[in-house]
Formats: sequence, C-alpha cells, structure tokens
Amino acid sequence: MIIRNPEPDWDHFGGHLFDDPKARALSRVGVVDVGSNSVRMVVFDGAARSPAYFYNEKIMCGLGKGLAETGRLNPEGRKRALVALKRFALLAKGMGIETMTVVATAAAREAEDGPEFQREVLEQTGLKIWVVDGDEEARLSAQGVLLGWPDAKGVVCDIGGNSMELARISGGQVGRRATSPLGPFRLMQVKGGPKERAAHIAKVLKTLQDEIKSEGERIYLVGGSWRVIARLDMERRSYPLTVLHEYRMQPQSLLDTIAWIQASDAGVLRARTGTSSERMDLVPLACEVLAQLITVLKPSELDVSAYGIREGLLYEVMPDHLRKRDPLIEAARMAELTAARIPGTGKKLYEFLLPLFPGVSSDRLRLIKAACLLHDTTWRAHPDYRAEACFDNATRANLGGLDHPGRVFLGLALLHRYKNSRSGSRMESLFRLLSDEDINQAEVLGKAMRFGAMFAAGDPSEAGKLDWQPKKRVLELHLNDTGRDLFGEVAQARFQSLALALRAEGRVN
Repeated sequence: MIIRNPEPDWDHFGGHLFDDPKARALSRVGVVDVGSNSVRMVVFDGAARSPAYFYNEKIMCGLGKGLAETGRLNPEGRKRALVALKRFALLAKGMGIETMTVVATAAAREAEDGPEFQREVLEQTGLKIWVVDGDEEARLSAQGVLLGWPDAKGVVCDIGGNSMELARISGGQVGRRATSPLGPFRLMQVKGGPKERAAHIAKVLKTLQDEIKSEGERIYLVGGSWRVIARLDMERRSYPLTVLHEYRMQPQSLLDTIAWIQASDAGVLRARTGTSSERMDLVPLACEVLAQLITVLKPSELDVSAYGIREGLLYEVMPDHLRKRDPLIEAARMAELTAARIPGTGKKLYEFLLPLFPGVSSDRLRLIKAACLLHDTTWRAHPDYRAEACFDNATRANLGGLDHPGRVFLGLALLHRYKNSRSGSRMESLFRLLSDEDINQAEVLGKAMRFGAMFAAGDPSEAGKLDWQPKKRVLELHLNDTGRDLFGEVAQARFQSLALALRAEGRVN
C-alpha cells in the first residue's frame, strides 16, 4: 500500500494532528450503532487519524429478527436494546462525553414500530436516534473503510442482519451506492429451500451489479458475519496472524472455505473461534450470499475491514486535511508522544539511518519511519521481554494503513531493535508472511536502530553519519569529536553487528 501526503510542506513525517486545536477539542467522540443484530457503543479517544478505542462494548440484541415476517421489531430484542442504551447513556455521562451520535440502520428504519422505539429511547435515556436510509448507511460504511485504507479502490460490501449495502470507493471518495434485503434475518423469510434462496440472492445481486457497475474489482468486506467467515478462513488455512483488519483472501480459496464451513459442525467451529451462538446462527446464510457475491461480481480479491459505520462517523467529524494524513504514521507518532523516553528522537533516528535504504519504495519508507517512531515505546517492559513486547505491539495493535506483511516487517524490525537473534522466537510462524529479502531488510533496520539509539541520546547525526556503499559492500561510520567519545565498546559491537547484517565490511573514520 502506498500512501502519499498531498501537503506540499510534508517532509517525511508531517505535522502531528494533535498540534491542531480543532483536533484537540474533540477529546472523545462517542458513537452508538443500533443495528439489526447488535447494539454497540464505541468511544474514540479524540478524532485521531488512526482510531484509538477508549471504550468498546457490544450487546447482541437481535432487534431485527423476524422483522420481514411481522413488520415489527423483535419484542425481546427491543427490550434488550433499551437496557443496553440506558447503560450506554450512563457510561457516556461518566466518561464526560457531552454528546453521543446514535445511528440506527435497517431494523429501525423498516419496522412500523421504529418511530415508537425512537421516542421510548429518547424519553428513557435522553439519546436521540438518527435513523439512516440504505444509501447513507452505505456511505458511512465506505467512509469507515477510507479511514483505515486512504487509498482504497473498489467496492465496499457491508452486511448487517436485515440488509446489505454496496458502495464504490476511489481516490478517497465514495461513489455509487446501493442497498438490498440480503441480510440473514431477511433471507430466513424467503420461501422454499436452498435452491429458491440461491435464485433470490443471485437475482438481487445482479440488480446491485447493474447499479454499482462493478466486476473484477477488489471487495472490502464490512460486518460481523463477514468477519466470522474470515476468521474461519484463517482457521482452515492455519494462518498464523489472527488480526482481521486487512486480512486478504483470494476468491477460490474463500469458496473452498465456504464449502468447508457448510460441511462442518457449527458448534465445533464456534468453539474454535470463540464466536457467539447468536453470530454463528447467521453465518450459514451469510456464506450463501458471499458465494454468490464472488460468482456475480468476480472480485480480484476480498479484504476484511474492521472499520465500518462507526469509524465512518468518526471520519465524518474530521477536517479534510486530517483525513489526508497517513494513519500509520499518526498512530506511531502518538505512541512516541505518550510512551517514549525522549519524544521526537524517532524522526532524528530515521534521518540518521536513511542512507542505509537508497531507492526503497514509498511503502517501505513508511514502515521504516513508523519503526523509528516506535523504537523506544516499550522501554518500561522487562528487559527479557522487550523484544517480544515490541513484536506483539506492532503485529496485534489496532493500526490502520498496515497490511499483514507490513505488521510482521514492523514487528521483526522492532524485535531486532532489542535482540540480535530471532532464532527460537515464539513468533517464528509469522515470519513466513515475509520474503527472505524482507526478513533481511527488517533485520538490518532493527540492528540499525539498535546501534543508532545508543550511539547518541538525542540526535545521532550530532555524533557522526553513515555512508553505505552497496556495490562495494562497505559501511562507513564517519565520527566527529563528539562521536569519538560516544563510540564505546557496546556501540562498536552494535555497529559491527549492523555491518554483518548488511553482509558488508564495517569501517570507522
């Protein structure tokens, strides 16, 4: 993924978004999503470009269960939703959140008692529900994808309990949108068996395709049912990293997984993945929709987005210039600001090490920048655990703008920041997501940070500079007076370790 910042004064890092008073003013942003299956409250810790989840709670209410048959909200689901919303209102008050944005989707907008439910919620909780139509739901979900994938291009497919929305995205903009009754709760009401249901799904999808004009593009999957299927895909493939965001699947492999799910015992699959019974009940029907989606739209790839309508609402309150920032770099800068011993050294370390990486891609430079910003953020961990803590933080953190190989590259570089050898690491299974060349470059970066971080307390360039001659396989360190005094035994050993990782001769001038 290549993300370019359009601002002309952007050097390699840009100004931090929290320097902007407008961003600082949004200390916490509260969102409640009243869906057909679940009701969820999320509190974002400011309008950060990479979402920081201050609080996140979900209740599986089943508000839209049986709606297609009765035309009304599920009575038990309605009671559970009201109890959840009362709790969320009190939590928001306790957290000092002055306003909460409450959004309701298909169930509330289609049920004949939807307006009555809105009034009841307002009277008993003080929360005003904003009921969005299908077009607006598609737009907000697509904005959520753009929050995590600024350069996303293709079709967003968001499945809920009673509906499924599609939206085109490209160039940071949301284009054509369409909504459909292809949620699992709705499909339960289709008369007949699997054949009749398949014909119904295919017919609706062809109509959607005519509206969206999509074939052969990447599809971004949003919604709980898709996430469960993706998690099961990981299980079938013995995939080593269970972070769902930016998990990428090939169409045929996913069809194989769907067939595997349909032939397996749901209880066993639920136990293996920790999925709730309410969510697993919807997976078989979601599998039928996904299989037809692949057949009709013929996507080149299917990627999971952990961000959806809630993150889309956060994106809604962001000024345009913040939307254009790189979410990975912003998250790394915020981590450095709050956790590093000397905030600001990451940029200086990056500039000192830059000669080691001539001609690398913009995507790789992003990872190098992020690693330098994060290189000192786990110093409080026990020395025996720091290397693993760095790796875990990079690979499992809630970061946008970072695919799975990127996570492992970042984690491996940070591991080598604190440890020379990766042999015998419990994370070894994850290394297979990288090529041998990527593994070597991550090691070089880690050992370069390991040397540079201890070569000078603040700015390594004040002590000397590096000169890398790849054709000659020579790494030179040019020292000034200050550098000579800093270049002690440990620094010498780390410099030679860096030269060894480069398969070069290390020279000191």
